[in-house]
Amino acid sequence: MNLIEFIIHIDVHLGQLIEEFGVITYLIIFLIVFCETGLVVTPFLPGDSLLFAAGAFAAKGNLNVAALFLLLSLASFLGDTVNYHIGKYIGPKVFERNYRFIKRDYLDHTRAFYAKYGNKTIVMSRFLPILRTFAPFVAGIGSMSYLKFLSYNIIGGILWVATFVFGGYFFGNIPWVQEHFSLVILGIILVSVLVAVIEYLRHALHTNIDSGNKP
Repeated sequence: MNLIEFIIHIDVHLGQLIEEFGVITYLIIFLIVFCETGLVVTPFLPGDSLLFAAGAFAAKGNLNVAALFLLLSLASFLGDTVNYHIGKYIGPKVFERNYRFIKRDYLDHTRAFYAKYGNKTIVMSRFLPILRTFAPFVAGIGSMSYLKFLSYNIIGGILWVATFVFGGYFFGNIPWVQEHFSLVILGIILVSVLVAVIEYLRHALHTNIDSGNKP
């Protein structure tokens, strides 16, 4: 199945998963969220859109919203935890050479974002695709202790999951949203990506200005 088609029409495909796999759907969603946040090679997996769609199906009675919130909060917490430790273990080597499945630009951008916002990056990046995957990895490479990372990880994970799962639960079944669900999902993706792009451009512009001011 084409990944882009799957993400844009995630409402249709999630419905098929629920119909075909029943309660196992919870495990499938859990694994997708875990991999998107926990494996630095899978930043392309659906995050925000999947959470919103899952919340919308919970409003229909196909899924349990409390179970979704708890399971996906756990998935995001475990994902970031694994990512942090991967970064701590192999991270420094990544910056010494280029790896086929890890984009150096993403790492550099995340590192710059981290340098600007500090520990808050762990919370803020939850709402930014790609950065969400690379932030814990970069935190593991840096000097951030795990205990400090732990608190930001918990707060960020809960806020992210709650925002989109309950957003889908309360707004996903509004008639207009139901009729244009694919457009809503696409809008969520575009807004999320746009915020990341704007931040990247702001940082690039700021860097160029600083470089131009140097004697």
